[in-house]
Amino acid sequence: MKQLLILSGKGGTGKTTIAAAFIRFSQAKAYADCDVDAPNLHLITEHKHAPERKDYYGLPKAEIDKDKCVECGLCRLSCRFEAISDINGYCVNPFACEGCAVCEAVCPAGAITLIPAVAGELALYSGDDSIFSTACLKMGSGTSGKLVSEVKKQLFDAVRQDIERTVIDGSPGIGCPVIASMSGVDMVLIVAEPSLSGMSDMERIIKTAEIFRTKTAVCINKYDSNPEISEKIEEYCKSKNIPFAGRIPFDHQAVKAVNRGVTIADIDCPSGRAAREVYESVAGIMLRCC
Repeated sequence: MKQLLILSGKGGTGKTTIAAAFIRFSQAKAYADCDVDAPNLHLITEHKHAPERKDYYGLPKAEIDKDKCVECGLCRLSCRFEAISDINGYCVNPFACEGCAVCEAVCPAGAITLIPAVAGELALYSGDDSIFSTACLKMGSGTSGKLVSEVKKQLFDAVRQDIERTVIDGSPGIGCPVIASMSGVDMVLIVAEPSLSGMSDMERIIKTAEIFRTKTAVCINKYDSNPEISEKIEEYCKSKNIPFAGRIPFDHQAVKAVNRGVTIADIDCPSGRAAREVYESVAGIMLRCC
């Protein structure tokens, strides 16, 4: 099964808008939203059935049994994350606790226990037509990369053998969620924004993909908002031998479509027509190279 991952170096480039359109154009039967910090692909994709939901457990958190605690202070002194307070009795701040278990090891009274903690929620939409895997990380949790891996595993465990391709909407940036999303994919499409920060972040994510030796292509969304930098992005791609998949214009109709919960592939609009050309270009690149 071929995996196309759609990424952007920064937020706000229109990555998810393009991903949703690609799902429509390709009639993908399997797709995922790996932007677990702020998932929103489900808002503009159709699902006939309610999702199967389950808790995702990340790092355990320390809890102090106040009946056993002798208030010796060793746990607080030993915690490098300053997660333990001695105000009104010893207690643990779950947002600061990293589950390292040092406090449990040094407690002479055995008053501290590490408890499994819910770090997010996984959701799987499955039916006769398609399979969609997504998740939402709980605020304050730091295991986004592991949760992304669970999103992909959940998708592939549910996918039928006859499904040929999948589209994955990744996270902005180059952090743990992006690295986990990139692992094992056949190709990355970078949705670039024609701004100084957009071009800089595009270059960073291209370098990240090079480390993984992953085939990469670039398209520009809202290219006409800054034609000069759009030209520079194309020149950069040419200098690095990176396939350039095309340009998509800024389109007020796209904004209205997303606000109605539909994709730009569902309406006749300039951005939708341009996105189809980009999709066909990407499909050709994948056919030749992957």
